[in-house]
Amino acid sequence: MYRKVLLFSSWCILTLAVGAQQRAGQWQVVDLPFEANQTVSQPFDEAFGAVIRHEDGDVLRVPGFYNGRKQWVLRFAPEKPGRWSITTYSSLAELAGQERSLLVTPPTKNDEHGPIIIDPKNPKRFAYADGTPYHLMAYELDWLFALDWQNKSGIPRTENIIDYVQSYGFNQVVMNVYAYNAQWGQHEAIQPEHDFREPKTYPFLGTNDNPDYSALNISFFQHLDRVMAHLDEVEMIAHLMIYVWNKKVNWPAPNSKADNLYFDYVVKRYQAFPNLVWDISKEALAYGRDDMGYITERINRLRKLDAHDRLVSVHDYTYCQAYPGKVDFISIQEWKPNLYDGMREVAARHPDQPIFNIEHGGYETTIHEIFGGAYNDPLICLDRNYQCVFAGTYSTHYWQNTSWHEVVHNPKDLPAESQPHLSWFKHLMSLMDAYDYDKLSPYQNAFTPWGLTDPSSSLYLFYMPPGLLRVTGTVHELKDKTVAISWFNPLTGELKAGGEKTFDQGTWLGLAKDPSWSNAVCILEVQ
Repeated sequence: MYRKVLLFSSWCILTLAVGAQQRAGQWQVVDLPFEANQTVSQPFDEAFGAVIRHEDGDVLRVPGFYNGRKQWVLRFAPEKPGRWSITTYSSLAELAGQERSLLVTPPTKNDEHGPIIIDPKNPKRFAYADGTPYHLMAYELDWLFALDWQNKSGIPRTENIIDYVQSYGFNQVVMNVYAYNAQWGQHEAIQPEHDFREPKTYPFLGTNDNPDYSALNISFFQHLDRVMAHLDEVEMIAHLMIYVWNKKVNWPAPNSKADNLYFDYVVKRYQAFPNLVWDISKEALAYGRDDMGYITERINRLRKLDAHDRLVSVHDYTYCQAYPGKVDFISIQEWKPNLYDGMREVAARHPDQPIFNIEHGGYETTIHEIFGGAYNDPLICLDRNYQCVFAGTYSTHYWQNTSWHEVVHNPKDLPAESQPHLSWFKHLMSLMDAYDYDKLSPYQNAFTPWGLTDPSSSLYLFYMPPGLLRVTGTVHELKDKTVAISWFNPLTGELKAGGEKTFDQGTWLGLAKDPSWSNAVCILEVQ
């Protein structure tokens, strides 16, 4: 009958209806809507989904979801090109046994790489499905869902802040499905256009204060679709925290029918997005609401429903340490002052999984305080990210004026002194990309600073935190070799040559940095 692409602002989900041969690109999110004429009293209780078969014999069983107004949707992202046949199943006879077919072509965008996975060649690292390295650098945006929920014609605030953080190299946003309020911060200093406390939208019917747990609020999730689709369109990974316990959300009781309704619906509705990483809950065990058994049950429930097999973690190291086999990568909230050694210890404890310090205690302040944490000086926050990277792990950045209920979605309009120092992170990402972080391993010998090395190319990088005057220590592998010395400035991105040095009289480094650089990275390349 017809085929159409629904466009909303800059994002799109391919929506296919009954008709001629239907086509989609590899990893493209496809919505297949199905209509039921009969009136259904409890539509969320009805089973619906499809068995999807590839021409080579691979089979997926993908759950669908109710989308309001007698419509059910099968959302699917094909993982490989070829012909796919689709046969629906349902507890409603009218929706069962319907058949569709889909011809999938290679990716439709040149820069499309597919979902992130654990690198099969190096389980401590991430990669995209097409093999492209993925050097994670995350940015916290808990209230991202709330920026444009009232705007029916577009999501300009969302697009603006995502474009801003992505322009500085960040490739993942840590976000809540829903958050309501927080007790901390200088609330009186927040401008009304940046204040997103107590949004008048909620995943259930009713309000956060007076919820109706009998049904879900479809319009809430239709808006979240817009946010997720935009992130997918610009290749930004969404680290989606399904629950959060300390943002005053009036959640239903754990394991109740309403709790399972919400959880299952989120998994069914968003699993197809290739830019998705699951996180069961922010600070999952920190507030006494649940226990490890509950988190394990949620993970098992998710994996049973998620036919697309997206990566899963839990924002709680107590759980990840106890059950590393239940998560795909280790998340930790480590604030200790000696962060480098702490992260090296965690990495040694989990030698075959990526380590992500999702919250290292550094919360950059430039305007006013929302949550001070342990560190808020911008340079110290940067230093803590470098410590994570040189420990062979991944990290995230918080700017206090976007990470929680205050979201300054137009930071370019601020005076220069009030803007966050995100250019420093762009320089960090350029360093990781230039020297292929996936190939680098932590290195530290007697008296040397924190280092990374690629043994295959005799490359060494040494990070010099503020106050460290020179690269000292011995590198025995440099005996009788000549190295080219370069210096990288983390604050400006400047790379300058530092001459050569031949180690024929010993292997003591003894390399002094430019005293005008408060910190630096010394790069040694064997010639």
